[in-house]
Amino acid sequence: MELPEPELIRQSWRAVSRSPLEHGTVLFARLFDLEPDLLPLFQYNCRQFSSPKDCLSSPEFLDHIRKVMLVIDTAVTNVEDLSSLEEYLAGLGKKHRAVGVKLSSFSTVGESLLYMLEKCLGPAFTPAVRAAWSQLYAAVVQAMSRGWDGE
Repeated sequence: MELPEPELIRQSWRAVSRSPLEHGTVLFARLFDLEPDLLPLFQYNCRQFSSPKDCLSSPEFLDHIRKVMLVIDTAVTNVEDLSSLEEYLAGLGKKHRAVGVKLSSFSTVGESLLYMLEKCLGPAFTPAVRAAWSQLYAAVVQAMSRGWDGE
């Protein structure tokens, strides 16, 4: 699946990739606002977080944010050849399924991604940029969803 505007994706990501942890934290803070039920999925050493704030400041979760931002970075780098990431993304889908993530939660993650981009880019977050990112994200989720196949 090819994207209409790889240049829009790359250009807009440049601003985000200067401080991935900061922007990734915005993404996950928004995610927990929209879907608080996801918080219990994040447990480290069997310790449940008492609040999103508690989770967002833990070193283990910050590591997860870094990994998520890296996956997005990889998708941006390969925006014109996403099929090369199919296996990798399907494996990532499997990992998420294994810890109890529902495929439906990824639409909320998509909303949170667009929210973060809008906050980061301001007026540069045009309808064309939104459309390009929506398509990129849909392609990534489609590949990841193969990890839920064969249920």
